[in-house]
Amino acid sequence: MAQPTIPSFADAFAYSFDAWQRSILFLDVMRQRGEQYEEHAAQTAPHVLNYDAELVVDGRTLDRPVNYALVRIVPPEGIVVDTLKRPFVVVDPRAGHGPGIGGFKADSEIGVAMKAGHPCYFIGFLPEPVPGQTIEDIARAEAVFLETVIARHPNADGKPCVIGNCQAGWAVMILASLRPELFGPIIIAGTPLSYWAGVRGQYPMRYSGGLLGGSWLTALTGDLGGGLFDGAWLVQNFENQNPANTLWSKQYNLYSKIDTEPERYLGFERWWGGHVTLNAEEMQFIVDELFVGNKLAAGEIRTSDGTAIDLRNIRSPIVVFCSKGDNITPPQQALDWILDLYDSVDEIRAYGQTIVYAVHDKIGHLGIFVSAGVARKEHDEFASNIDLIDVLPPGLYEAVLEPASEVAEGRALVAGEWVMRCEARTLDDIRALGGNDIEDEHRFAAAAKLSEVNLALYRTFLQPAVRAMVTPTFAEAMRRTHPLRLQYELFGPSNPFMAWIQAAAEHARENRKPAVAENPFLALQENMSQQIVSGLEAWRRTVEQLSEETFRAIYGSPVLQTALGIDSTSDRPRRPAKSPLHQELVKTRIASLRAEIAEGGLREALARALLFVGKARDGADERGFEAIRRLRRAHPTASQLTLPQFKALLRKQYFILLIDEEAALAAIPKLLPEDLDERHSAFNVLREVLEASGAIAGAAAERMERVERLFGLGSETVPFAARKSARERKTS
Repeated sequence: MAQPTIPSFADAFAYSFDAWQRSILFLDVMRQRGEQYEEHAAQTAPHVLNYDAELVVDGRTLDRPVNYALVRIVPPEGIVVDTLKRPFVVVDPRAGHGPGIGGFKADSEIGVAMKAGHPCYFIGFLPEPVPGQTIEDIARAEAVFLETVIARHPNADGKPCVIGNCQAGWAVMILASLRPELFGPIIIAGTPLSYWAGVRGQYPMRYSGGLLGGSWLTALTGDLGGGLFDGAWLVQNFENQNPANTLWSKQYNLYSKIDTEPERYLGFERWWGGHVTLNAEEMQFIVDELFVGNKLAAGEIRTSDGTAIDLRNIRSPIVVFCSKGDNITPPQQALDWILDLYDSVDEIRAYGQTIVYAVHDKIGHLGIFVSAGVARKEHDEFASNIDLIDVLPPGLYEAVLEPASEVAEGRALVAGEWVMRCEARTLDDIRALGGNDIEDEHRFAAAAKLSEVNLALYRTFLQPAVRAMVTPTFAEAMRRTHPLRLQYELFGPSNPFMAWIQAAAEHARENRKPAVAENPFLALQENMSQQIVSGLEAWRRTVEQLSEETFRAIYGSPVLQTALGIDSTSDRPRRPAKSPLHQELVKTRIASLRAEIAEGGLREALARALLFVGKARDGADERGFEAIRRLRRAHPTASQLTLPQFKALLRKQYFILLIDEEAALAAIPKLLPEDLDERHSAFNVLREVLEASGAIAGAAAERMERVERLFGLGSETVPFAARKSARERKTS
């Protein structure tokens, strides 16, 4: 904006006329929002998907009916999907809003998956729950949905990739631990799994449960709702985290850009105002077991038949996408479950798990799902390289994205604007993001214990009276008069005072005269807005600091901790139990792999050599995997190895190298054919794949020379790193 000048009467008049028109147009957008809200609420299955969908399974027809459904996304015109590619299944969060945010726009999780040629499905829900449905019932229903998707794609090159957004992420992880055979790679975006985690001075939402005295208030809210928990309270809790945006910036942004912003604003508000309800029992489980109890990573949640939910049972690769700018699910809550479960990366490998994480620097919570920029970058790369992620050896990796324009080697092997590289990481890399110390753990444990006490007191002394008092009419009135609902309805068609706005807005549009950008009053307006935002931000920081200090003071009290049975002298963090049976199975598997070191042929030798050299690079990127794809297409006989078989081959050879690297390398000559030309051809294939990600240098070159000797080809005296690449040889 231009520097302000001395205002004139003409400036004042132009600004006043503009402000009057903006006010009318702003009210008209509020009117449209109210109409949209009522129309959306009147639909049987409201959603905000930007795509046509076909119903596949209605969860209300299952043995244990739920209000969830599986739909197939119909590819829009111009998009061709490959039925041989693994399907993608997007599961939307039921966190107060309605479904559809995963396919809210063309640049979305669904959009980028279809662009990559994958069939897409969506798991959504109706506004009202089926009476009596539980979180476990929903998990069973989602298992049926995945079984259906798998049955519809029997020739796909892998099990479905399942994306769980926010609250849907932990539900997906729970199901994957119970039914691991149903899943291909899992992508959890903005999903909390370690609910107490965080760093001091940030992310105060984790203190809310303790400051409110625990989950008794959740039970009270469910009882006042007649057995239903109003999701509008969850939305309001979200809005309370950013008062500057809630009370000012969101509406001011619309007002200041009233000629261009309404369409985007109304599109978002269609989802934001689509409040849904949950059964009180569902919400109580979420609060008690997850957000206050933090029992998921600790392995303390059990199903109705006594089965323990252990995230270590998951066998599919897990992609964790989080952001430092997310104050709802900060990186610690998204990633510290790994620290809760494992003592080392070797233990991750022992469970056969592959975990890939990506940490955005600044995007907010909602941006993880709805930002077009994030969809075109992170989600696009995840979708395009999901097979690479699927075949990664077990371990911990960070997905690092590099602009394709800055890549010198293998540019032709990159399809998009970014190159994804999965770099090996250790648990210390996650610890470096910050987190709780043992004293913080004691505080949250005390808050969880006090929550149990208060909930028991409420259920014994107050709940019977509250339930007797609440009638269906009262419960419905409570929902209708929720502040978030009222802000839509007060500006809607049911308000007779809004009747004149539409005609006035049409007249304003026909005679629109916006003030010029150089008008000094616009600069004054913008400055005033910034002052309001600064004031609200200062208020937020003060409240957050007070909340944190209050929580730490109350629950850090040794007297309170002792009274609640918390051993404040213990320095052992809460961990799930180690299974002796699993340890025995690992020993048995190691013995079996040792016996198979010398078994196999050329495929096993190539895979072993590829992994051996690749270990020196501490990761893998999409160029090498794309080179393998192209080689498979160029050699039809090689294509007989399916993706699951290729994954199994790589994993087996990786574990053989991990168990006894020297013996594994010494056995390579026995696996190779006697024909020297075949060995030469195989070695050239290996070299071409490795060079796709860049020149083979340093430790990788030394390992490559050793492999060359094992292949019986080490006659050249020039060091490997100094030789021409395979591509240079072809062009010379």
